[in-house]
Amino acid sequence: MIETVPTRISHPTPKLDQNIMLFVRLLRAIGLKLGSASMLEAIDAAKTVGVADKDFLYHALVSCLIKRREDKPLFDQAFYLFWQNPKFHERIRDLILPRIKAAGHQQEDVEPMLRRLSDALADPPDDPPTTAEDVEIDFDTEGTVADTDRLQHKDFEMMSAAEMRHAEQAIANLQPKLPRRSARRSKLSSRGQLIAMRAALQHAERQGGMVIPKFRSVITKPRPLVILCDISGSMEHYSRIMLHFIHALTRNHPQVSSFLFGTRLTNISREMRHRDVDEAVQSVSHLVDDWSGGTRISASLETFNHRWSRRVMGQGPITLLITDGLDRNPDDALGMHMERLHKSTAALLWLNPLLRFDGFAPKSHSVRTMIQHVDHFLPIHSLQAMTDLTASLAMMQTRRDAKLAEWQAAARRASLAADLVLAHAGYAQEKEHTV
Repeated sequence: MIETVPTRISHPTPKLDQNIMLFVRLLRAIGLKLGSASMLEAIDAAKTVGVADKDFLYHALVSCLIKRREDKPLFDQAFYLFWQNPKFHERIRDLILPRIKAAGHQQEDVEPMLRRLSDALADPPDDPPTTAEDVEIDFDTEGTVADTDRLQHKDFEMMSAAEMRHAEQAIANLQPKLPRRSARRSKLSSRGQLIAMRAALQHAERQGGMVIPKFRSVITKPRPLVILCDISGSMEHYSRIMLHFIHALTRNHPQVSSFLFGTRLTNISREMRHRDVDEAVQSVSHLVDDWSGGTRISASLETFNHRWSRRVMGQGPITLLITDGLDRNPDDALGMHMERLHKSTAALLWLNPLLRFDGFAPKSHSVRTMIQHVDHFLPIHSLQAMTDLTASLAMMQTRRDAKLAEWQAAARRASLAADLVLAHAGYAQEKEHTV
């Protein structure tokens, strides 16, 4: 006997189509890229499941409107506000009008992750101008020197959707000064400092035996770049903008190897070679499974050293390690993997967004272990930090940071003290066992 599953009969509420359209407009206003096809699919799905059960409606809209993994938190907040707050529809109507923030309204209590949502739902002016006498001319100051300078120094975590789009455009226009290395080949040059003996003898053979000195100069070419970027939950606010940064470096550099790691290591070098940055990010989102998950820095570095080091480290590259250093399961092998990575590269740069805090100090075990094996320790939390990095990337092999030397010395002392404590505890336990 075949059991039949009862069909869920839904009765669409009046104006459901208009509500779905307003909800999609809200998602577009906070930065989600949705087209008309997604809106029509959402309307059909909402009519199918109805609005009697919010869980059915939520999952139906998620299946139609979520295209990227990083859009899920914003969608959840927008869904809760739109379908739970009865007074919310009065404010959502203002999305079709130009959004102007009223003076005196501050949003200091808004979480950084929801800043784009709060900006999209800013209160409209109480008394909009209706006559020509009441109209005041306001000059748009966006793009001025002061506004640009503020955006340059603003933390990526605190940016709104519009500011994030400006930041992505600025990153795409970066012109990095690439580090160079000497190639094995040379070329003839009248200003060269090396004697080209073979070319001089060949020329003498054609000129009746008279040897005329010829000179050559060494050819230089860009040094390869290797990028290891953390995409764990603690780096969630920076992961997407870091993909734009990696794409900009890949587009301006002939040889870049890019890897993402959270709980495992993923090679995204091929995806980052797409000319369109949105297409590249979309390809990466489909490839990576551990986005915004846990952090296993030691295991990821071990995988890189054993599987990829010989393939991408053969020409003395510059390595960029982008992570906050907060390992969920730190182990004693982290120092060994960091040391091997450091010895395989010409210069190891640790880019940490936590350096935006003035009082930063390497206190956690994983940070103290990693900082002992890097050549540079730099911030990566703003456009200005990225600009400074790309401008000085060519000099990273020779320049050293005094502050980093102090942190490394402090980390070594802390590690030594911890080893002494463990040794003393082991000795005491052994002595007690003997007695």
